[in-house]
Parts: sequence; C-alpha cells; structure tokens
Amino acid sequence: MELYKAAMVLGGVGDALGYRNSRWERCPSGVAILSELKALGGLEGITVSADEWPVSDNTVMHIVTAETLVSDIWSLTDLYREMVKAYVEIVEQIHKRQPDPATIEGCSQLKPDNYLLGWHTPFNKKGSGFGAATKAMCVGMRYWQPEKLDNLVEVSIECGRMTHNHPTEYQESWFYFETKWQSYLEERGIAQEGQNTPKFPKIYNAEERDQVYREWSSEGVGGRRGHDAPMIAYDALLSVDNNWTELCNHAMFHGGLGGATGSIAGCLYGLLFGMADVPKGLYLNLEFREKLEELAAKLHKAANEGEAV
Repeated sequence: MELYKAAMVLGGVGDALGYRNSRWERCPSGVAILSELKALGGLEGITVSADEWPVSDNTVMHIVTAETLVSDIWSLTDLYREMVKAYVEIVEQIHKRQPDPATIEGCSQLKPDNYLLGWHTPFNKKGSGFGAATKAMCVGMRYWQPEKLDNLVEVSIECGRMTHNHPTEYQESWFYFETKWQSYLEERGIAQEGQNTPKFPKIYNAEERDQVYREWSSEGVGGRRGHDAPMIAYDALLSVDNNWTELCNHAMFHGGLGGATGSIAGCLYGLLFGMADVPKGLYLNLEFREKLEELAAKLHKAANEGEAV
C-alpha cells in the first residue's frame, strides 16, 4: 500500500519539478535548468505547491484515468466508456496547464454519447505526443499480476489510442517503436537474455544527456514521443539506482519534456523505493496529494483483492 501511495504522489512530484509551471519544459538546456535549481537551494530548498509548482496535464490525466480504473465497472467495455466520459469532462480544465496538443485534439474527437464507438477516434498517421504514456502508470498498478497480462496490454492500448491514436499504437507501424527500443537496449548492453548490467558512457553529465535524449527522439526534443518519454525515465532508473536526487537530475531536469519523463520516472521510483529519501518539502503541499493518495489505496485494493475487471 505505501509503495502505491509513493508511486502516485512521486509521479505528481516528478511532473511538477520537470514542468515548473511550463518554464523548464520550454528550456532546451539541462545545464541551465540545473544552474537555476542550484540557485534555488537544490531540491532541499524547494517547496512544491500549487501556486509556484503546479502539476501539468500529465498528472491530471493520470488522476482521471486512475479514477476510472477503480470505478464500479463490470467489463472492459464499460471501463472504456467511463474513460471517454472522464476525458471529455476534464479536457476543458487542463487548458491553463499548457497541455500536450495531441491530448486536446484526441479528447475533442471522443464521442461519449455514442454507446458503441465512443472511444474510436480517427487514426492520425502523423500524430505525436507523450500523453498516452504519462497517464498509463496506473494501468500497470491495476493489472500487475502475470495472469492479468492480457488486461494490462489491452487497457493500455485502448486507453492510449483514445487520445493519441497514432502509429506507435499499431502493429503495422510497430517496427518503429520496437526498433527504437531495441537500439536503446543494445546501446546499454542489455539486449540479450542474461545481460543485466547496463553500460553508460564514462561522461554522462547534463550536457551529454541532453544530446543523447535528443538522439533518441524523432523530433529532437527528449521525451516528446511515446517511445522516448518512458525510455528516458527507464534510463534514469537504471543509471541512478535508488538515488532520488540523481533521478531528478536525469529524468526531470533536462532540455526536453521534463514533466513527462519526470512523471513516469517518479512513479516508478515510488513503486521501487518509496519516499524515505525524498525531501518532505517536495510532496507535503503537492497539488492533488490527498487525491493521489486516495487513488493509490483504491488501486491497491482493486489490484490485490481478486476483482475480475
């Protein structure tokens, strides 16, 4: 239970830190961001609150997705209908948070009054965005058991393409996503079974990471797509182990979409390590903290008490 709470809350913290009220997500230099952070007194000198460090639309969409996953539903089809309603209702509330344009476009095409096809949005072969990835962590928390793998895969796909119906969600375009990840695993030396020790460059400072993240992206902005946002988060976890400060340096404070990569990395860190090493000022006054903790408890109950859907 406590790890679930840590995951949901630190996902919000990672988002708020990387986003910094849209200021740092617009900065192309991790070096510059870390310099500003130092001037603020580092992570220990920050008090995250809704006024100066609000969460972005990433956390808002993660919240409403989690709410549907713990709602009173009887089938996955019912779940998808609830998601459609939730996304349509929330879209007007996230405009002030500088949302991912793909999220706004996708939500505008949902049809809550269409009982059969409400979540079937048009395929956009030129579509982009990271929003499908940043709202999906709770899906993994809901369906974590091996016997629920089919549900995990199906719900992740359907939830994702409701708002981001673009090539990385489709089998005929899967080679792109698969190739990117295969290349990353080979770069880290963990592509083959039994290769469990990742290899990192001797020099992997903020400037080097910015360059690497840009190379992983297909748009020259680290974390801009559904393949590289989780890739940066995963890379950060592999490279820093349980060091929260270094996780932030790698996943939240870089010249790309730090809110997107930070939300994923923060959530995964929480599941693995909890909150013991995280400064309290980063989460005690976090926007929506109580809601995130409440949803964490409900997700834990739904995932572990044998409920079928």
